[in-house]
Amino acid sequence: MRVAVLGAGAWGTALAVLLASKGVPTRLWARRKAQAEALKAMRENRDYLPGVALPAYLYPTHDPEEALEGAELAVVAVPSKALRETLAGLPLAPWYVSATKGLFYGEEGVRTPAEVVEALTQRPVVALSGPNHAEEVARFLPTASVAAGPEDLARRVQALFSGPTFRVYTSRDRRGVELGGAVKNVLALAAGMVDGLRLGDNAKAALLTRGLREMVRFGTALGGEEATFYGLAGLGDLLATAYSLHSRNRMAGESLVRGVDREALEARGVVEGLYAVKAMVAWGKAQGVELPVAEAVHRVAHEGLDPLAALKALMAREPKEE
Repeated sequence: MRVAVLGAGAWGTALAVLLASKGVPTRLWARRKAQAEALKAMRENRDYLPGVALPAYLYPTHDPEEALEGAELAVVAVPSKALRETLAGLPLAPWYVSATKGLFYGEEGVRTPAEVVEALTQRPVVALSGPNHAEEVARFLPTASVAAGPEDLARRVQALFSGPTFRVYTSRDRRGVELGGAVKNVLALAAGMVDGLRLGDNAKAALLTRGLREMVRFGTALGGEEATFYGLAGLGDLLATAYSLHSRNRMAGESLVRGVDREALEARGVVEGLYAVKAMVAWGKAQGVELPVAEAVHRVAHEGLDPLAALKALMAREPKEE
C-alpha cells in the first residue's frame, strides 16, 4: 500500500512518520516548495516537529501529482480554513482519511471536515480523531485514537495505523467524533484563559465540566451520539488539549488574556478553536440555543471583551439544577 499525506505541519508529519515507521511507503505533500526541499535535505521537519527524524519510507514532495500517484488513500491534515482551497487544486485519491479538526457554518448548516472532503471529492471519507498530540505520536509515546466512518473503511484505517504505541478504535458515529474534536478546541481556549488569569484548579474543573455538557448539547443536537462525547474523541481529546503544554489552543487562550493579538498567535500555526467558536456561536444564535462557554470565548477572542468581564457574566447566570 502507498499512502499520501496532504499537509506537512506537525500533525501531518507525525502521521506520515507513524505510517512510514511501519514500512508503509508514504509521500508527504508540502504546500511550499521550500519546505519540501528542506524536509528532503534535513530529513526532519524543523519548522513544526523538530528533533523527529523522518523514516526511510517517508518521501516529501511539493508536487501533488507525485504525492498522489499510485496512492491507495490520502490522509488530509491541512488547517480547516485552507481545506476547500487545498483539495480543489489536487488530484483525487480513491478514498480519504480526514485528520483535520475544525467546523464550518454556512447556508448548508454545520459541516465537519470529513463532510467537506466528501462533498469536494465525491469519495468515501473516514475521520481520525482523539487525544493525539503530534509531538507525542511522532515520538512513539502511547496514544489512542478513533477511526469513524463506513465500517469496512474504518477497520482498514484501524489496521493501517495501529501499532505498539498507537491504538485505534472504530466508530460509526463520524459526525459525533468530528464535532467532539472541534468543540474541544473551543473549550481548550477557555481553559487557557483560566490558566492565563491564574483562576485556579476549581475554576478550570468547573469550566471543563460545564463545557463538556455544552459539547454534548451541541453535538447531539447536530446528530452525534451522546456516548461519543464521553469517549476518546470527546472527553479524552478535551483532557489532553485543555491541560497539555503541547496544546496550541490552550496556549492561545492563555496568550489572549495576556494581550497577545490573534495574528501573533497564529504565526506558527492555525489555532482551530478561533474558527470553530465562530461556527458554534453562529449556529447557536440561528437555533436559539444557549452555548454560554462558547459565547464567552467568542466575546473575548473576537469582540475584545475583557476576560474578567466574561467570567463575571458566566458566574452571574441564573442558578439552576445541574
